[in-house]
Amino acid sequence: MELKRDEILLLFDVDGTLTQPRALITDEMKNFLYQKVLPRATLGVVGGSDLEKMCEQLNGQEFLQKFDYVFPENGLVQYEGGKQIGKVSIIHHLGEDTLTRFINFCLHYIADLDIPVKRGTFVEFRNGMLNICPIGRNCSKEERNEFYAYDNVHQVRQKMIDRLRVEFAEVDLTYSIGGQISFDVYPVGWDKTFCLRHVFKRPSAFREIHFFGDKTDPGGNDYEIYSHEKTIGHRVTSPEDTKKQLTELLLL
Repeated sequence: MELKRDEILLLFDVDGTLTQPRALITDEMKNFLYQKVLPRATLGVVGGSDLEKMCEQLNGQEFLQKFDYVFPENGLVQYEGGKQIGKVSIIHHLGEDTLTRFINFCLHYIADLDIPVKRGTFVEFRNGMLNICPIGRNCSKEERNEFYAYDNVHQVRQKMIDRLRVEFAEVDLTYSIGGQISFDVYPVGWDKTFCLRHVFKRPSAFREIHFFGDKTDPGGNDYEIYSHEKTIGHRVTSPEDTKKQLTELLLL
């Protein structure tokens, strides 16, 4: 490619893109990103999880210093050059009454849900969203995989979303399925494209912004940014596929 490093931004999803679902980044992927890709392009990561979970998967504080941009919670929290420079809260946007009513409904719905396994942490409050998990985020890796297979057949998450859309039709909310066991809920427009608001504040604009993600179909949590008019979307199937597409894109 002919572009200089500060002219091209590569944005990455985490689960299924840089790592396997909820797994740690491999040394091979880290070395590839930091030694081969970083000298050629500006790097950013945007995920639905909070910073703590990102750090767990991407090797602690190292990635926070290596990546130029880090956008936890769809970019509602923004880090640049390793420092937090801004955040937005869902509490102030929705208000406590609406938030409490929504959480109570989700907990009642999950309590009555007939699924093979339930564990703990069914509703996780994050700065910019709610993460709803019918099986509970405390499930084991094996239970996570089993629920994912079960959900593919029985559409547990999608049916719950359909019900929530009816019950809270008056509230401007987006529902986005990501990963294997949960879905995110956030105000309309607070999807992963939110991080672009910060990127576009940059004094000299990037000539190209590429996004790499695996949940790029409508309803997936990568869809909006993947299909955004200002990004070049890349659908990947695994970290290995991400590496392959980067090699072809950057002619490595």
